Amino acid sequence: MTESWASRGFVPGLECVREPTAIGVLDGLRLAVKDLIDVAGAPTGGGNPDWADSHPVPDADAACVAMLRAVGARVIGKTITDELAFSLEGENAFFGTPRHPLQPDRLPGGSSSGSAAAVAWGEADIALGTDTGGSVRVPASFCGVAAMRPSHGRVPLAGVLPFAPGFDTVGWFARDVNTLHAVGQVLFGGAGGPARVPLRPCIALDALALADADVQQALLAWSRQAGIDAPREAFAGAWQAWGDAYAALQGLDIREQLGPWIRQRRPRMGEAIAPRFGQALALDPDTRPRWQAWRDEAARALVNRLGPDEAWLVPAAPCVALHRFAGSGERSNFYARALALGSLAGHAGLPQIVLPFAAAQGLPVGVSFIAAPGQDERLLELALALSATGSVQ
Repeated sequence: MTESWASRGFVPGLECVREPTAIGVLDGLRLAVKDLIDVAGAPTGGGNPDWADSHPVPDADAACVAMLRAVGARVIGKTITDELAFSLEGENAFFGTPRHPLQPDRLPGGSSSGSAAAVAWGEADIALGTDTGGSVRVPASFCGVAAMRPSHGRVPLAGVLPFAPGFDTVGWFARDVNTLHAVGQVLFGGAGGPARVPLRPCIALDALALADADVQQALLAWSRQAGIDAPREAFAGAWQAWGDAYAALQGLDIREQLGPWIRQRRPRMGEAIAPRFGQALALDPDTRPRWQAWRDEAARALVNRLGPDEAWLVPAAPCVALHRFAGSGERSNFYARALALGSLAGHAGLPQIVLPFAAAQGLPVGVSFIAAPGQDERLLELALALSATGSVQ
């Protein structure tokens, strides 16, 4: 059956092909770009028609797009995103939901749903996304592709629609680990330097406990095969507090960043998304100092526990891809656990990789590692090493 362009992740009706501006290490690779990221001459829609209608068409590429085009990547299209990035499921009320690459009754994960789907379907070799609370990591796990969320601030955000700037990052998806690594070398400036001691892979058992039983079993089986058995604790306390603090601080960022436009424009929004923005805009800004103090202390303690030379296995998502018609209770349960897991990297600004090395129920389970801030290149080197060992199911 022939799939439509939209069902494979691309914004319907939007032609956006841009040739590379120079040759380089990504020659010949097809690049898809999330519709929160500027491509010169194409509207940045943010997954919402009223955003596109009320903002000018950018006249320059986002910094990350320009960097990849300068080493040979060819832009082939803009990809669907959940409205203004405020979801982890992958649905869009206006532009459709990208089709899951393995089972059509499953969701692709969001909000970088289209970018993950485009790579998983083989329509793109690499794709740019954004990740605030898990918007690259969750769809990578759901769709079974390699991906990375970098340390906060490592990849420029110039030309990217702001969502919650205290957590926003530009991440990427790739068809394989070697390509994931190559993109990282470009976006991180290609810094080489002397050989570094490899990161020691460990496993965060308290984070693993948040996942469904089948996901836990898949990740434990993979870790045993890979010889990873050093136990660690990521949350070191109640995991709910991490998600609560993240939701509050993200919401306060949204209130400040997007609130003025929402109040003035009163945009159309899907019925699942509108209440989320309503809750964010209703938050009391006077609560920020309390939540920020909690974040600062929790992040400092996590980085100290993690240290500079370890990488901890954590679930990228607490379950396999959700059913398209999952009820509100199942979605709420997923959301609470996914936000808590995603908030580890979010609160502390950590890099995190997702590797398509495990499976449960015939669906992908992302093998994911966090490392200390700034250890992005070493995390990519760990991904290469794990891929080379054949620890892939």
